[in-house]
Amino acid sequence: MMDHPFDQAMTLGVVGDPAEGRFEGLPSEYYWNMVGPYGGITAATVVKALMQHPQRLGEPIALTVNYAAALSLKPFTLTARPARTNRSTQHWTMEMTQHDDQGQPSVVLTATAVTAARRSTWRQIDHPMPTVPPPEQVEVARRAKGVAWLDRYEMRGIDGGLPAVWDGSGEHSRSLLWMRDTPARALDFLSLTSFADLFIPRVWVRRANRVPVGTVSMTVYFHVGPAELSAAGSDYVLGQAQAQAFHDGFFDQQGQIWSRAGHLLVTTHQIVYYKE
Repeated sequence: MMDHPFDQAMTLGVVGDPAEGRFEGLPSEYYWNMVGPYGGITAATVVKALMQHPQRLGEPIALTVNYAAALSLKPFTLTARPARTNRSTQHWTMEMTQHDDQGQPSVVLTATAVTAARRSTWRQIDHPMPTVPPPEQVEVARRAKGVAWLDRYEMRGIDGGLPAVWDGSGEHSRSLLWMRDTPARALDFLSLTSFADLFIPRVWVRRANRVPVGTVSMTVYFHVGPAELSAAGSDYVLGQAQAQAFHDGFFDQQGQIWSRAGHLLVTTHQIVYYKE
């Protein structure tokens, strides 16, 4: 899949001994946002480093990414270290740095993750997928122009899309949409991580007022294994997101992502800064 823009954007080179978990990369203009790369691609790059680490046990079950500063279009260094390995779980710490204007390394991102060797047990989904029309019957969503990363995804909005008029007339913060990579790409833990950040800011939906925003911290929980990923293939996934509170410059956002067959693949939560 290395020819796909998504995979090109996450190209990582190993520095030194692979067991040390030190990587180098360069943010991609393919996924550029207004002041830096799209946060979802940066989080997915962290998972890419985790998946490439020779000491990794099992598959990702949890990821938290803290965005300390916007990345600039220059090389970064990413380290991934297993902090503790148990019989079936493994705990990780990650850090991304770039050189500042004085040539000194500066932290732009910190992260933690948990991987696990899953065992087949009882299963149940207590958050069923909403009843919605299939993606083929939903129009492609209107999107902002001049933002490169939006060209990398196909989004078909059912509810809570980008406001047609920024007039303060918003009534709720819920969004519901079908989405997939452009061009289509087989689903994996990397793309699921990126999809978790695909929703437009809840404050824009709730207020229909376009104010500056930026994700501060995002957590992703994975409820999927190789069998479910293989079954989903490169098909659309359904995403739903909603805020719970807007308070003095920060709001939260909870979200869910299902396969077309109704399997809950990911749940996610983030805290986002907004400027009045």
